[in-house]
Amino acid sequence: MQLKQPNGKIANLLAAAACSLLNQTGSAQEVPGWYIDSAVLGYSEKDRVDAVEPVVSATRVFEDGRKLNLTFVADSLTGASPNGATISNTPQTFTRPSGRGTYITNAGELPLDDTFKDSRSEVSIQYEFPLNPLTRLSTGLAYSDEYDYTSIGFNTTLARDFNLKNTTVSLGFAYANDSIEPVGGIPMPLGSISLFFDQQSPVSDDDDDDDDDQQRQASSDDKTVIDLLVGVTQVINRQTLMQFNYSFSQSDGYLTEPYKVLSLVDGITGETSGYVYDSRPDTRDKHSVYWKTKYSRDNGDIIDVSYRYLWDDWDITSHTVDGRYRWNLNDKFYVEPHIRYYNQEEAGFFAHSLVAGRALPIDASADYRLGAFNGLTFGSKFGYRPNDRSEINIRVEAYEQQGDTVGKPIGIQNNYDMFPDLEATIIQIGYSYRF
Repeated sequence: MQLKQPNGKIANLLAAAACSLLNQTGSAQEVPGWYIDSAVLGYSEKDRVDAVEPVVSATRVFEDGRKLNLTFVADSLTGASPNGATISNTPQTFTRPSGRGTYITNAGELPLDDTFKDSRSEVSIQYEFPLNPLTRLSTGLAYSDEYDYTSIGFNTTLARDFNLKNTTVSLGFAYANDSIEPVGGIPMPLGSISLFFDQQSPVSDDDDDDDDDQQRQASSDDKTVIDLLVGVTQVINRQTLMQFNYSFSQSDGYLTEPYKVLSLVDGITGETSGYVYDSRPDTRDKHSVYWKTKYSRDNGDIIDVSYRYLWDDWDITSHTVDGRYRWNLNDKFYVEPHIRYYNQEEAGFFAHSLVAGRALPIDASADYRLGAFNGLTFGSKFGYRPNDRSEINIRVEAYEQQGDTVGKPIGIQNNYDMFPDLEATIIQIGYSYRF
């Protein structure tokens, strides 16, 4: 199970490297020494997935302007995850990915795999150094490992100052090679799931089914991801910084989620009669434009707003608006309210279910992450600085997601919410120190 969306590993490093320019340009030179940043993030969805993510980052700033960063991240997820099947008016029994064992979803409930669990560890190294007084080069490597997923990649960003260092132009490149080895193997795209159980007599954990093995095309597969970025950071005046980025991402290879399924339903009654495996295109091109502005008020408070527009050849488009206000209560305490709004249109091949007996499309997926939905994150960060070398902070936020049903519901589907709302709580505790 991929803990992050495709492109979410090495691309994050590239984006972070570019966005950090906004904080560096026009600011005071960092004091040489070690900077340690650590945090533990807790994420909990109502009746679904719980996640814990500790992060430790160590940065060494040298007197000649060089920087070395080492970061370690660990993820652990448990709980129940939607498997893609639609809600039914009868109990549904599903086989686990290994082909052994089952789990049952009651009538009228969203099918969730309550045996879901996963873990990931990632280590990365980033090195930045000046080529001359006006040019900086940053390059890095990252390695990420899950029990069924491995990613390795590198990134590099070149930044050049102009206009008395009031303008910075950045060019970035990242490459990642991912290997996927899902439990049970790689399913055939839209292959029929033969292990469809009679509701009164589910198969036991010890039963095998040779037909299901025939729906697997390989034990593993891989994909590559290339990211490009062009950015401009501009000092508007003594109080305002502004940044514009354009990024392009190309994924090629196995992009399907091997653990997701779709329901086959009767075209009149909407009752489930079978299941097929998820199938997605083997290429994806994404584009995005990003704008960010930071404004420092006379009293030291900081206003931070940004907007991102994304579009791709899967017909997904999204808008992200993000706003923060850092309110300095005094020299030691600050409060930073935060709100983020996200709107996404569904992929062209997204479907809640397929009609049994009709010709299957080339690709189809019921993964809600590819559907149309709105997401709202709101909360606040609270910080305390005991001295000029350290900080303790806590972030508390809530996330609410509302999905849109795509297409006209069929029969019994009209009785259910085909895209149930999602609620989550986010808590992060952080500590940083300079020595």
